[in-house]
Amino acid sequence: MNEYLNLNNKVLNTYSTTGVLDLEQDREATRKYFLHSINVRMHNFNDLEEKINYLINEGYYEKEFLSLYTMDFIKKIYKIAYSYKFRFPSFMSASKFYEGYALKSRDGKEILERYEDRIAIIALYLAQGDTNLAESAVRHMMEAYQPATPTALNSGKKARGELVSCFKLSMDDSMNSIAENIGYCLELSRLGGGVGTLLTDIRPLGDPIKGILNRASGVMPVAKLLENAFSYSNQLGQRNGSGVVYLNIFHADIEEFISSKKPNADEKIRLATLSTGIIIPDIFFGLMRKNEDIVLFSPYDIYKEYGLRMSEISMTEMYYELLDNPNIRKLKKINARKLYTEIKKTQFESGYPFEIFDDNVNNHHSLKGVGRVKMSNLCTEILQVQTTSNITDMDQPNEYGLDVSCNLGSLDIHRATKSTSFEDLVDTSMRLLTSVSEMTNIVNVPSVVKANNLMHSVGLGVMNLHGHLVTENVVYGSPESIEFIDAFMEALNYYSLKTSMTIAKEKGICFEGFEKSEYANGNYFEKYVQKSNTTPSDKVKKALGNVPIITAAMWSQLKEDVMKYGVYNAYRLAIAPTGSISYIRSCTASIQPITERVEIRDYADSRTIYPMPFLNNDNMHLYEEAYNIDPYKLIDLYAAAQKHVDQGISMTLYVTNNWTTENLAKIYIYAWMRGIKSVYYVRQRLQSLEDCVSCSI
Repeated sequence: MNEYLNLNNKVLNTYSTTGVLDLEQDREATRKYFLHSINVRMHNFNDLEEKINYLINEGYYEKEFLSLYTMDFIKKIYKIAYSYKFRFPSFMSASKFYEGYALKSRDGKEILERYEDRIAIIALYLAQGDTNLAESAVRHMMEAYQPATPTALNSGKKARGELVSCFKLSMDDSMNSIAENIGYCLELSRLGGGVGTLLTDIRPLGDPIKGILNRASGVMPVAKLLENAFSYSNQLGQRNGSGVVYLNIFHADIEEFISSKKPNADEKIRLATLSTGIIIPDIFFGLMRKNEDIVLFSPYDIYKEYGLRMSEISMTEMYYELLDNPNIRKLKKINARKLYTEIKKTQFESGYPFEIFDDNVNNHHSLKGVGRVKMSNLCTEILQVQTTSNITDMDQPNEYGLDVSCNLGSLDIHRATKSTSFEDLVDTSMRLLTSVSEMTNIVNVPSVVKANNLMHSVGLGVMNLHGHLVTENVVYGSPESIEFIDAFMEALNYYSLKTSMTIAKEKGICFEGFEKSEYANGNYFEKYVQKSNTTPSDKVKKALGNVPIITAAMWSQLKEDVMKYGVYNAYRLAIAPTGSISYIRSCTASIQPITERVEIRDYADSRTIYPMPFLNNDNMHLYEEAYNIDPYKLIDLYAAAQKHVDQGISMTLYVTNNWTTENLAKIYIYAWMRGIKSVYYVRQRLQSLEDCVSCSI
């Protein structure tokens, strides 16, 4: 083992045996890492102009975006980046960046970028010649804004992947659509994407085909085909593709779908690597409360009778009508409590399925007049309207609907509170995300291209909540922490919407369907313009730092402006789980609590130790680990944030081995009652689950 890894690992050894944190060992590991692995491999240039010309001429950087600026301006951007005198705060953050993000020579022997170089190139690339945006971007990225991994990794590079790596597809009940969508999944997986696919509209096992009974194979063979596609299209053999399939809980194949993740499932249905998620309408919880049976349906019947796909109806609104309609077959009855207990058992065993609370999503959907949100993505935070494509025979043109690419980035909450202008920070972040949307063109998936071009959707999120709370002597899950995230997310919502309105005003363009949205009719703003203005407690006010308190009058003015000028981005906010970027920025992930004060990460044949940001021997008590935090308080905190997020929040629930299925069911029901839109993994302390890599921003 290298000397620097030995030093890094000693942090855990000392902490485990004495309970004392010796961060000097980690700092020394970082110094040794630079001395023996980074500095000796760094390609040195006489000046910046020589460096830029070399990287262009050798085909490492695209020439086109750099030609939009003068060399003097490029030098200015680099000078700003280096003026911060950035230093990696931990061995983990340094190794993550240089192993995964920094530009290297084609043989991997030379390092061609430092951290500041990568930030400067991202700023210049996403600004596309806008010097004011480029300058603002480099400052805010050095301080508090972080683009998602694919954007941070690929911006400016000649041989690059896409700027986004998260997608949602809706599959129709036809062989044409199934085949086309499997092709899309192969393509998106090849590009490094994680893909969510909706199976709700596929007819169940035993349904008729061309009027002949018992011919349909159901959703599970399609899921197996998708799993094989992701395994085959494995990003040059580096890792398997990643995907998730979603199914409505009232679909007749739901029992097999849930069982597919059990360790002892029949191989015909077992999904070893494909993730699963279920869509649960309010009516299900109502039936479960009354201990009644639920009736399972076929989307084939629903479409034949109503001309609507199962994913296009509200099951809560139509359930009893379906029961009363003699043309709708009642394929199976199952006790609601029994079914939910089976779901909880499977979640204990595997962490799956994810859950999307259908009515919490669609009842609080800003685009409810445009269409329904049918599903989510691999990490459950993206909740956008989709319309299903009509994939025809080869001699006819296809009619493409709207599918989704997730354009993500996150603010470091701790550093955002110290920003000299929170409004400018959010404005710049939204403009950079909008650039990603406008520069993304997934040509081989037309439904994604169409939605991206029409909707300009982005997902600005946050990270480092737990870390910031520790610096402010605030306990995670306490009333102060909930008050803080409520005020912070309201400000983020306000300024992100203000920027989107400003962009619409500047461009004279709104997202497709704006006139049918809750923004256009003003309904979106009612809860804000009618609120009582309150002053945060002194402790929360201090924790908010430079983040403004948003008043009802401010919302009222924004309402007028939005109704006059429109909104450019159909969706603005989504809190992803975050991953490697959190390590690079030395942040705690997303808004979730930490799982370990001193985290252990195993990579191939080496182990890396990551002490939590700001952790020292005096504040350990504030870093309560997730498994010890009251899950009801965790949900209350997420619910406070969710009020202000137009999409979703990737929320993991943490359980221990002494939990029962009843305990787990109660906490999910509480999450549903509190307005939570989705639940990602269930994690047991002794259970290891593969993290989502596509939204690890």
